[in-house]
Amino acid sequence: MVIHYKCPNCGSDMAFDATSGHLSCPNCGRQDDIETFPEENILQKFAPEEAREYHCENCGAVLLTEAETTATHCSFCGAPVLLSDRLTGDLAPAKVIPFTISKEEAVAAFRKWTKNGRLTPRGFMNGDRIKKMTGMYVPFWLYDIDGNAEVAAIGTRVRTYQQGDTVITETDFYDVYREIDLSYLKVPADASEKMDDALMDKLEPYDYSDLKDFRMPYLAGFLAEKYDYDDDELFSRVQSKIVPYIDSYIGSTVTGYSTVSYTNKQINANKKKVYYTLFPVWMVYYDFENKEHTFAMNGQTGKVVGKPPISGGKVAAWFTGIAVSTFAVLKAISYMVGGVLW
Repeated sequence: MVIHYKCPNCGSDMAFDATSGHLSCPNCGRQDDIETFPEENILQKFAPEEAREYHCENCGAVLLTEAETTATHCSFCGAPVLLSDRLTGDLAPAKVIPFTISKEEAVAAFRKWTKNGRLTPRGFMNGDRIKKMTGMYVPFWLYDIDGNAEVAAIGTRVRTYQQGDTVITETDFYDVYREIDLSYLKVPADASEKMDDALMDKLEPYDYSDLKDFRMPYLAGFLAEKYDYDDDELFSRVQSKIVPYIDSYIGSTVTGYSTVSYTNKQINANKKKVYYTLFPVWMVYYDFENKEHTFAMNGQTGKVVGKPPISGGKVAAWFTGIAVSTFAVLKAISYMVGGVLW
């Protein structure tokens, strides 16, 4: 099913506006609340199930989409299009965090970010070589996790004191045992095969107070993907994400010892609830020295992640500056103690 949201005033295609949080008409400026948008202005057309070919209701063009695409734009008239048959049943998201940063704000924020790189080439820092900036909703699974940990360890306390000319060291040994109940809420994992997992992890955290029950108008005007991996397939990755936090918490409960040696550490984590959620991401494609660099921006917070190019000249100058500073400090010390530094 292809869906268009038609402006009740002028009939143009409306899109979700990140700044106002409403459906907005680019032609006449009308804005409508998503919750109360009139159903008679929602045009729908059914297509064969899981078909890759759709027809734009706006201009009649044939749309060719990948199987994972759930929202896109018409290549001919630019109208935002939702493929709602890919957003129903098991494919229907439960939650969405809407965009709060507009494209103009995203461009300005990215240009500001490029200026912060001390070791990036001067040309890169101008921030004026954005090839494309695409707003898209990336599929994530959010996990509520219940679990427990059972820990056994040997702890020591060492005391050293002196009696006369004799230094005495006493070591006391303790059996340490802990049973810990664990719970984590809304641990995220991106479910798209196309997206770089490390890049998506670095976009965290998202503010979950902005989580909304999913409604398709939030997607209007943006690209969106459906998940490639279900929640069972990604659970092991989520477990690996929370293990460092569990280890840190366990360590915080075993204190006051000189040394701690663990003899047993069993951690069990179980899925309590899972939410299929769409997160807002601005994908930035930046041209520099005949090469395309990819960055991502959190569409809610504006956080930018990615690996910028490094200037060899700036790196050499930085190390030279460190070496000169170190030499100057050592020379000053040598004069203070009456020595000579060659």
